Amino acid sequence: MKYRQFSRSCPVDASAAELFAWHARPGAFQRLLPPWENAEVVEQKGTIRDGDKLVLKMRIGPIPQRWVAEHVDYIEGHQFCDKQTSGPFAHWEHFHQFYAAGAESSRLTDRIEYSLPVGVVTNPLLGWSVERQLARMFKFRHRVTSDDLAAHHRFVGRPPLRVLITGSGGLVGSALTPFLQTGGHTISRLTRTQSKRGGIRWDPEAGEIDPATLEGFDAVVHLAGESIASGRWSEARKQRILESRVKGTQLLAGALAKLKNPPKVFACASAVGFYGNRGDETLDESSAPGQGFLADVCQAWEAATKPASAAGIRTVNLRFGVILSGRGGALGKMLLPFQLGAGGRIGSGKQWMSWVALDDVIGAIHHSLLTDSVAGPVNVVSPTPVTNAEFTKTLGRVLMRPTIFPMPAFAAKLALGEMADELLLAGQRVLPKALEAADYRFRFAQLEDALRHVLGRV
Repeated sequence: MKYRQFSRSCPVDASAAELFAWHARPGAFQRLLPPWENAEVVEQKGTIRDGDKLVLKMRIGPIPQRWVAEHVDYIEGHQFCDKQTSGPFAHWEHFHQFYAAGAESSRLTDRIEYSLPVGVVTNPLLGWSVERQLARMFKFRHRVTSDDLAAHHRFVGRPPLRVLITGSGGLVGSALTPFLQTGGHTISRLTRTQSKRGGIRWDPEAGEIDPATLEGFDAVVHLAGESIASGRWSEARKQRILESRVKGTQLLAGALAKLKNPPKVFACASAVGFYGNRGDETLDESSAPGQGFLADVCQAWEAATKPASAAGIRTVNLRFGVILSGRGGALGKMLLPFQLGAGGRIGSGKQWMSWVALDDVIGAIHHSLLTDSVAGPVNVVSPTPVTNAEFTKTLGRVLMRPTIFPMPAFAAKLALGEMADELLLAGQRVLPKALEAADYRFRFAQLEDALRHVLGRV
């Protein structure tokens, strides 16, 4: 039987051995899953050796699908293949092939043999659509592979870390975990509930944590906290937002400070909300805190890490900007109205947005964990903040949609109350001075490049 063929290659600035090892580690498939694909790994047996298996839950349009792939044709250092045993295609075999191009360079080739389901093979539009989606997917995958390997290669020779993460199921944590795993680091999760994946249990609301379970880690990354954008801010909800950050951080920092063998580094989430609404003022880590609810929360949040720093643990306060990901977060909330052509600037559009691509968030965390000079506040933002009007225009261009329906300030306040004032109508023009001083190399310094990558708009 004659199958359709698809093939893409890319050069990689790493040896073929490094490239193959990256694919063989846990987390590689999760790193390669495009954020716009409605898919989730529900089972994974092994990694890429013959007989290992991967099960995906996904949707193709409105139709739920279960995709089961088994690994075959494994050749150490050179090739592996995943073959669909159940799923949407009549036939699917994906060969991953690795070729040396020099001592520190290689070439990755993805070759797919497939056939469409019976009944649709004569539809030329479907064939064209599959080819287009594959091209879109592998442009994304090859950039992630190349960029991830470059990030890990910068710290080649350093021993792998044992890292404990809170909030591992959130937007940042679910991307950080597989990224660190593909670099050879070992990940454990500090969770509120016992899960099938295991993990160490704690209860920050009750003030419960077993210090013995925290021994032996090289680094702790604290990302947990209640979402600030999932509903109007009542006084009770504002209190929960504050306490979810301060109580948990105080408990964890205090416990780490008392350990016989504490971690070398403690990285704790914060936000550029620390600076308040500052108009056109250019801000960096030396700038004074601002005013408002979010500024107060961030100040209290960062202050709660002091027991760790006082105990000699290198402590990093990660001040996140607006994180861009196709999986959710702020961009996820914006997409539907923009895709429908109903997007537009908010308020005057002059307020500054300090944005950052999700891959630069996890890259900055990784860089902070392994760079001994990084401590204190670190602005995790791109070096090119934009106004809300510029952001709106760029997103519309990437999506090829008009942006002619502005949301007046009064309408935003009517819909969201105080949250609109602090999240939508306020702005901070923040620069990543600490990251640049530490020689962090941004993957996405320009907004359009970042949006095209996370949305797969090539």
